[in-house]
Amino acid sequence: MTSFNYSAHFKHILQSTHENGRFRNFLPLQRHVGNFPNATSTLPNGTKKDVTIWCSNDYLGMGQNPIVMNAMHKAIQQYGTGAGGTRSISGTTQLITQLEDSLCDLHNSESALVFTSGFTSNEGSLGALIRLLPDCVVFSDELNHASMIIGIRNGGAEKHIFRHNDIEHLEDLLKATDIHRPKLIAFESVYSMDGDIAPIADIIALAKKYNAMTYLDEVHAVGLYGPRGGGVAEQLNIMDQIDIIEGTFGKAYGVMGGFITGKKELIETIRLHAPAFIFTTALPPVVVAGALASVEYLKTSSIERDTAHANAQHLKKHIAKADIRTLQGQSHIVPLIIGDDACCKAITSILLNDYNIYAQPINAPTVPKGTERLRLTATAAHTRDHINTLMNALNDLWSSHEFSKIMTG
Repeated sequence: MTSFNYSAHFKHILQSTHENGRFRNFLPLQRHVGNFPNATSTLPNGTKKDVTIWCSNDYLGMGQNPIVMNAMHKAIQQYGTGAGGTRSISGTTQLITQLEDSLCDLHNSESALVFTSGFTSNEGSLGALIRLLPDCVVFSDELNHASMIIGIRNGGAEKHIFRHNDIEHLEDLLKATDIHRPKLIAFESVYSMDGDIAPIADIIALAKKYNAMTYLDEVHAVGLYGPRGGGVAEQLNIMDQIDIIEGTFGKAYGVMGGFITGKKELIETIRLHAPAFIFTTALPPVVVAGALASVEYLKTSSIERDTAHANAQHLKKHIAKADIRTLQGQSHIVPLIIGDDACCKAITSILLNDYNIYAQPINAPTVPKGTERLRLTATAAHTRDHINTLMNALNDLWSSHEFSKIMTG
């Protein structure tokens, strides 16, 4: 019997990934301070190319905000680089406690907990919470992020998947469950691949009716929605009716890290029982300082929010005029449906090579096969000229290539 050939095994996996159209290449991008969304890319052949980024999650351009950068410069001069350990050993700095106080103020909550990323905050919080609820039943939207899915799976409880944003289906599932059993409804506010927004108020009403807790992921909404950037729940004035709000500093806030907010006893319990929090080195002070500055700045400045939403509406209006197939979500995200993985990759390659526009293809399994797309985000840093350039490129592709046959379905 021959020994297992590890190299051949992994080569076969890579070959299958290539054949299925799922292999992903990373294009190195060098952003330039003061010039976002423009950047310099390094192509596979090593040549440099100036491009405009159209798929960034830095929705408000806060990654280059002078106030945020100055706070980070000051922090690195004052505290150095690393955190020095986990939060429980030596990594809890005064900056982190200030950031958690700022988040409590943002969400009008009793307690907050900062994680190293939005992924770990979802994975760790959901897993710990579900494990600690006896005989718990979880109800999860079918389009929830992978971090939520993994956290729920790690919780090990009975779970039911309800159709995306389908209130009737969710109620049917809740109705079939013993009213006395602990229940948790996990969902997002803004869904990043479809660009739509959950019926949060309706879900809250069902949670109250059937005695369930609510866990709301606002990663694509904090900073960008609500009068102070608290998210869609703040915009709807229903933050106080959500048990746990989860968010990130890695998108509209322009830095990195994640967090949860809620009642003190709930957040403290997660703090003491979530391995993803307990055993992870804390965020460096320089990152925390940037996140704190960004959160505080966006509590009072609405210019960035207003500009980003206006740009998104302007882009949507022009795409509608061009009769290009999109998903009609209410958010700032514009999913342009291509419907074929090879075509999607071809379009993004042409946009990059011929028009200096960078937009990553979103193919299966990230989205269902047959719904491959470009996920376009008009940020606060984009100008009307940027939008016009993008639309000219899309119109050229529409009229000059066979892609339109697929794009129109």
